[in-house]
Amino acid sequence: MDITVLISRIVESNASDLHITVGYPPTMRLNGKLITMTEGFLTPEDTKSLVKEVINDHQFEELDERGELDCSYSSPGLGRFRVNIFKQRGSYGLALRQVPLNTPSMETLGIPPVVKELANKPRGLILVTGPTGSGKSTTLASMIDLINREKSYHILTLEDPIEYIHKHNKSIVNQREIGNDSNSFSNALRSALRQDPDVILVGEMRDLETISIAITAAETGHLVLSTLHTLGAAKTIDRIIDVFPPHQQQQIRVQLASVIQGVISQQLLPQKDGRGRVAAFEVMVANPAVKNLIREGKTHQIQNSIQTGSKYGMQLMDSCLINLFKKDLIDQETLLSQGVDVEFINRMILL
Repeated sequence: MDITVLISRIVESNASDLHITVGYPPTMRLNGKLITMTEGFLTPEDTKSLVKEVINDHQFEELDERGELDCSYSSPGLGRFRVNIFKQRGSYGLALRQVPLNTPSMETLGIPPVVKELANKPRGLILVTGPTGSGKSTTLASMIDLINREKSYHILTLEDPIEYIHKHNKSIVNQREIGNDSNSFSNALRSALRQDPDVILVGEMRDLETISIAITAAETGHLVLSTLHTLGAAKTIDRIIDVFPPHQQQQIRVQLASVIQGVISQQLLPQKDGRGRVAAFEVMVANPAVKNLIREGKTHQIQNSIQTGSKYGMQLMDSCLINLFKKDLIDQETLLSQGVDVEFINRMILL
């Protein structure tokens, strides 16, 4: 069993992921569904051998010590891949995700035009949210690519691991990998403030310290882009505030209201008739009304502001799903299963 052969198969099939685990055949994720690639089951020796093809001896020692390892892998002629290797029941497992060599444009990805306006903001905090595998990294990469092509900035990315490679264009782009170039997001972000950046990309806001420094960076005149594993603008704001102790939460509401520029929430859905996948977006733009709701702790009213804020480029996830359904890109089952307000959706599709 050769990792290059398996990677070749997922590249040829245009699959997004490769899964390696003991007692099951190598498996790829194609259009959101898992498909086995061979008939034979993998043994512990097979998975260990495949893992050793992806990482070096030092990384293997680190894997044995920590139990998991994030890294990137490049295969000549095939491309770059994001890899997570883990121990399970005394053996090894691996999840490998294909990263396109070229950053897709916002238009190609179907990202709403208002996101381009958000990317052009000189300062503040922009969050891209959604479940794992929903395309958050790709959306962020397209925003960084836009800034890189149009602005003379210093762009600093902090990633775990680095996915899309950005070449210097109008901007200088420095990309730091957590684990290799810095020990943690919080350390790298604290150091970033002394590196004269205009734009900082934080791969993920995982803990209180990282969130706190990111908000401070946005307050001090930087444009900060980051991700959270939430779905919906209101839940995203609540998640950030809930990370802090109760006695700090009012202060954080005020700080967050002053720096937030927008929240883009997304999910990837199977296209009708199995033609691939399509992205659905909810966009909240932080206008004065939204900032006031955050400041006053009335996040439950943010959905109403998004619904009535179309002139600012805002859209609800349900509205986006209805548009995709009316364009015949998703079926009714997907529309109803992924929607938030099913009654609203049923009313709209009957119009």
